[in-house]
Amino acid sequence: MRTIVRGKNLEVPDRVRQYAERKFGRLERFLDDRTDAMVELSNEAHRSAADAHIVDVTLVIDGRTLRSRATGPSYQAALDIVVDKVERQAIDYKEKPRIRARPEEEKSILRRIADGTSDSDRERQVVKTKRFAIEPMFEEDAVAAMEELGHDFYVFVNAENEHVSVLYRRRDGDFGIIEPVVGGQYTPSRKAPAGRGTVT
Repeated sequence: MRTIVRGKNLEVPDRVRQYAERKFGRLERFLDDRTDAMVELSNEAHRSAADAHIVDVTLVIDGRTLRSRATGPSYQAALDIVVDKVERQAIDYKEKPRIRARPEEEKSILRRIADGTSDSDRERQVVKTKRFAIEPMFEEDAVAAMEELGHDFYVFVNAENEHVSVLYRRRDGDFGIIEPVVGGQYTPSRKAPAGRGTVT
């Protein structure tokens, strides 16, 4: 394990650097040489003397970052505390069961489900409800928003009539608008916004 000790706006005394390297050396018994420990020392004068010395640690294990902080009346005292914290974090991380790789057959089933081609005959049900804030906008703004998001439909409040509308992309590349109306009444088709595809 590699331990890098540095100071934030201060020069780290050799005795403190050596103490930090020695304390973090005890983690080598369960961490390999691909692990890096970044130890940053700082001092904040406005704090009380009991916690004016600050030690921030960033531990990188197998690409994952663990962070911890401790304060104390001296850097050595803060290092004693933070090493205990980091050790507990590292042990917890190492003891967590790893997520197993999915077998190819399972991946194939998941792909078919995602593509909507699963042959499952189970009864379909609503499994998620999404709520979001909605503001009035003109049709051309809705088209621009949908294209920016890369979606095939977009729900908005039409600023012209304050109706909830659903903008969708037609197979021919133009756009359509669905305006739900309570009572079964229909709204007439409308012309396309200038400079955009046809909206019908």
